[in-house]
Amino acid sequence: MKVLKPLISLLVLSSSTLFANDVNSLEGYISSNKQEQFKYDYEKNEADSSKLRDSWIAPINLIYNYTKSNPYDNKQIQENASASIDQPIFQSGGIYFGIKYAQASRLYGEYSIDIAKRKLQKDAISMLMQIKQMDLKVVKQNLLIKNSEISLEQKKEQYLNGQLDSGFLDQAVIDRNIVIQALYDIQTNKERLISSFNSISDTDYTSIPVDSLRIMSEEEFLNNNLILSLSGSEIERNRYNKNVTIAKYLPRLNAVAGYNFKESQNQQFIPNGSSISNKTDYYNYGFKVSMPLDINSFNDVESARVDYLKSKLTQDDKKRELKATYEQVMQNVDNYEKKKLLSVENRDIYARLLSDTKELFNAGYKTKYDVALLQNSFDIQSSDIEIFEIDKQLELLNLYEVYKNEI
Repeated sequence: MKVLKPLISLLVLSSSTLFANDVNSLEGYISSNKQEQFKYDYEKNEADSSKLRDSWIAPINLIYNYTKSNPYDNKQIQENASASIDQPIFQSGGIYFGIKYAQASRLYGEYSIDIAKRKLQKDAISMLMQIKQMDLKVVKQNLLIKNSEISLEQKKEQYLNGQLDSGFLDQAVIDRNIVIQALYDIQTNKERLISSFNSISDTDYTSIPVDSLRIMSEEEFLNNNLILSLSGSEIERNRYNKNVTIAKYLPRLNAVAGYNFKESQNQQFIPNGSSISNKTDYYNYGFKVSMPLDINSFNDVESARVDYLKSKLTQDDKKRELKATYEQVMQNVDNYEKKKLLSVENRDIYARLLSDTKELFNAGYKTKYDVALLQNSFDIQSSDIEIFEIDKQLELLNLYEVYKNEI
């Protein structure tokens, strides 16, 4: 147990190591094509937000009309042109709240894209970790195969010497086949992971390092959480939308202005009579006050209010779910840490047994099989320590998937 104290200190230090890559370097885990798609998603979100922000600005309506006719054997020409605007300048707060709603919608859209992007990055990192873990499992499985082959050789000798019946020999053959088949399954799973990784990344999986993730506190996890940030932006969006909806049914003031031009040539009102031409142009401006009286106004406002209240409750539920996720991840991390320490204890036991067995082998009391079995068992425990560490990292990755700050 004396060996465990410095080892525990080492494990704590390793678990405090930051993920060496920052958010920008996470781009390298996904393909350039997918990076471009996310770039366009951000650009579209920005454009939609700007359009929504400026939607209160009324367009200038331009009209031009040109016609020719000859009802009385005399070609007549008419030209009409106009420009008009009907611009809201006061909507009982609707303009202000509309702009704030657009800003909240932009933030909501950005967080939504961030979450989708981080999910893809997390999947890529998870697959890289699992591929590395499969390599360790292949090493471990080959050691188990070697032990099964040694056991089979021992059973053969004992059977030929009359010390065992054939049933024990058959079981040794079956055990060997089982561990070999398990190796094939591990290799198949590794190839499947490589294929999945290649579908979302351009980079060779062997050339990307995967560093350690640190253990964060619950407070840090919740205060820098993409899910809660998304939920918070949804609350703000629904709050401003409620105010915009109320303003729709309150008085509003619009400024109106226009310019009109009309020209007529060769206008003839009596058959075979004289024709006249005229030209007019004029402008107008003023204002108008309006307020809609809609039978559904109360239901519309109530629906927007309910959306706002529901989004506040939804955030509380999200926070509760995230707390439960954090607690579960920490419990799983603790269990993997215990498994690592158990493997360390086992490795120390095998190390002492191996040392003693080598001395007995040199003295002629043990066989080479005994030495090989213990050496393989020692190496298996070393592989288990690394395998459990990756299991722990995979658990922590579930937290970093929704971690907003740099990692």
